[in-house]
Amino acid sequence: MTLIPWVIPIRLVDLLEIALVAYILYKLYQLMRGTIAVQIFAGIMALYLIQILVTAADMTILGTLFGSIAEVFVLAVIILFQPEIRRLLLLLGQNPLIRRFMSSPAQQERIEEIVAAVRDLSDRHIGALIVFERSNGLRSYIETGAQLHAQVSRELLVTIFYSRNPLHDGAVIVRDSRIEAARCILPISTNMKLDSGFGLRHRAAVGLSEVTDAFVIVVSEETGFVSTASNGELKSNVSVSMLDNYIVEALAPSFEPEPEALSATT
Repeated sequence: MTLIPWVIPIRLVDLLEIALVAYILYKLYQLMRGTIAVQIFAGIMALYLIQILVTAADMTILGTLFGSIAEVFVLAVIILFQPEIRRLLLLLGQNPLIRRFMSSPAQQERIEEIVAAVRDLSDRHIGALIVFERSNGLRSYIETGAQLHAQVSRELLVTIFYSRNPLHDGAVIVRDSRIEAARCILPISTNMKLDSGFGLRHRAAVGLSEVTDAFVIVVSEETGFVSTASNGELKSNVSVSMLDNYIVEALAPSFEPEPEALSATT
């Protein structure tokens, strides 16, 4: 008689579920590492193992006690791990793919208009400096330029930076998907590590990103290359086809650690 080995059927959705659970657990580990949440998690796992032993030994009183605890277990986990859960949700929300999926058609359309404008400016070697306001207000820089308060569009951006337009010098500042002002003056970076081949536009982009959390797009008039600046760093020769991903990622909500998490690590 031939014995047929017992084989567990594995579906594609099972592999996807395993990968998703592993990713979530890994992210949770990253968030909890170095915090008091690790000790809390170890305590919860210890209680769970004790409950298994109590159930296996058929201990009535302890079984009833742990049964009562199990009824509020989920709520207790949410309360105890509230900072870590919030941080995980923020990290998921900052993912470009999720941001793209959740973004409204109008928002996605405005991003496509900006990318199309940058592509036109790059192809025609028209210099440009486009600033996106994030959490730090840019009012002091907006007031240095010409107020527009106009809807973002490819035609308007290309027109602004056309060399014969009196508004082409300086930067365009975008706030909440609207062009607030053009011909704005930005601070110039004095970073000696910047390539000497970069002109005032690139140094202005880096300079603003050094003193604020703004995200800046630069188009070189000489080469047509596209660069981005954020957090005091310049990323040169950026592919226009990937620019929409950079914009979506840059405009995701910035994350600030919870006070509880900071105190737990000290």
